[in-house]
Amino acid sequence: MITLSGLNAGRGVAGLMDGDRALAWICLGLPSLGLLLFFVYPMLIVFVKSITNLDGVYTLDNYVEVLNSTGFWRAARHSMVMGLSTTVISVILGFIIAHGLHRCAFRGKWLIRGAIVLPLLAPSLVQGLGLIFLLGRNGLVNRFFGLELDIYGFWGLMIANTLYALPQAVMIIGASLVLLDARTYEAAEVTGATPWQQFRDLTLPASRFGVLNAAFVVFIITITDFGNAAVIGGDYSVLATEIYAQVIGQRNFNMGAVVGIMLLLPTVAAYFIERQAMKRQQGTKAGDTLPFVPRFRPLRDIPMAGLCFAACTAIVAVIGVMIFASFVHLWPYNYSLSLRHYDITLAGGYSSLWITIVISVMSATGGTLAVFLLGLGMRRIAGRVARTLQVLAAMPAAVPGMVLGLAYILTFNSTATPLYLLYGTAALIAIVNFYHYHTQAFLTTMTGFRQLPGAYEEAASSLGAGMGRIAINVVAPFIAPMLISVFFFIFMRSMVTLSAVVFLTTPELNVAAVTIMRLDDAGLTSQAAAFSTCLMAVVMAALLGMKGMLAYYRRKKPFNTAG
Repeated sequence: MITLSGLNAGRGVAGLMDGDRALAWICLGLPSLGLLLFFVYPMLIVFVKSITNLDGVYTLDNYVEVLNSTGFWRAARHSMVMGLSTTVISVILGFIIAHGLHRCAFRGKWLIRGAIVLPLLAPSLVQGLGLIFLLGRNGLVNRFFGLELDIYGFWGLMIANTLYALPQAVMIIGASLVLLDARTYEAAEVTGATPWQQFRDLTLPASRFGVLNAAFVVFIITITDFGNAAVIGGDYSVLATEIYAQVIGQRNFNMGAVVGIMLLLPTVAAYFIERQAMKRQQGTKAGDTLPFVPRFRPLRDIPMAGLCFAACTAIVAVIGVMIFASFVHLWPYNYSLSLRHYDITLAGGYSSLWITIVISVMSATGGTLAVFLLGLGMRRIAGRVARTLQVLAAMPAAVPGMVLGLAYILTFNSTATPLYLLYGTAALIAIVNFYHYHTQAFLTTMTGFRQLPGAYEEAASSLGAGMGRIAINVVAPFIAPMLISVFFFIFMRSMVTLSAVVFLTTPELNVAAVTIMRLDDAGLTSQAAAFSTCLMAVVMAALLGMKGMLAYYRRKKPFNTAG
């Protein structure tokens, strides 16, 4: 097979400036310019602000003041304790559920898969809202059992963060368990290894990188989350709420930038360690893995099924009670069903929901086009430029949403730059949403490009097709499933994200997740639940739409890739 790089090399010097080459540089240049303007530049502004005092003088006084603040160290200690405790619990539960789904035989796995997706359909603060209705002072448990549980603070926040991060842990660990070859277990059985010995000597060592990867992802999610901390954290301050207090509460942007840099350090370190673990895991991947089909073993599968259903029951209970509360006439005194809480008149009513849908469509459309062009350009322009851009394109995942949102308000709220025209517009929120999830979208698209055989482009080129026609008629149809997944991924995350946009909304331009937070802050918890339910319905419809489009495309796929 002649590779594309070989084709490019064969074109020689004469081909360097032809139309295709110019188009390739345009494909590479436009997304790169976007990365520089909307990721690199704002992050530099955050750093500069962190070393600038109120008089505009460069100094380290801001860092000295923050490091001498007991409030900062308390929030940092809380964040680390919360991150570590949530990580331990989430990874243990995630391993149990993933092992139950992929290595055990029992009925009802579709229920577990359905339940585990629920936290991904809503902003993180929904877990906090559900826990308030379930375990709060006026929650179901306290009312029916006469208890006085206080869910606000460490325990409530840890439970909420665990439920929010658990799906990520299950998916990552599950992906590592799927890679285990059934023939290895068959050989172990032939040699007389017991199920426990197989688990200890085969399953655990092979899944260690998946567990390590899941641990770092959960840790990053936990210490950077703002929604649950704002709703149920109470007096248990963490770094994410400390940034919000500095910027929104005290209007001290420079100190907010310092705290943002501090929050960036552990997440960047965790991100790069997680990347190394991911590479090691991919290095152990077998090319012809035989899928493992578990056989029913009562002593193993019945307890595992019980643990899996118990964990998923907690997820369903928290989200289910929030949905139920949205239909209750007056919580917790009158449980008759009513739609009165869906008549939202405060915080702009449902206008923020429609605005969020429009913003999410903008973000998904522009984002999908950007990563497609970037991948197309990198496929044509190999070498040091492409490798540098690949590293740059993967960096946004290491930046917490709160820090990116802070970077945007510092950058685009300044009249010293023409980019100020974007401040307060839906376009800017769409842009920050895209760059918040740029890494996942880029890596997914590149996976599609790697699966594209170079012979397809070679055949089209030999028939006289230029790069533009090849991109439209060959490349795009082949990687369409990846592009569909990227579009809906960006759309769904844009619908529910809170941390990256909380600094960028205005009274005239609000988004759904911020509206939920403001309704809860105003004491309208039932209306916040109603709004959350509507938001989840939109995201669920998008998820079903994505599955339907992918199923349709698989039946109509234009290329036979079996060979």
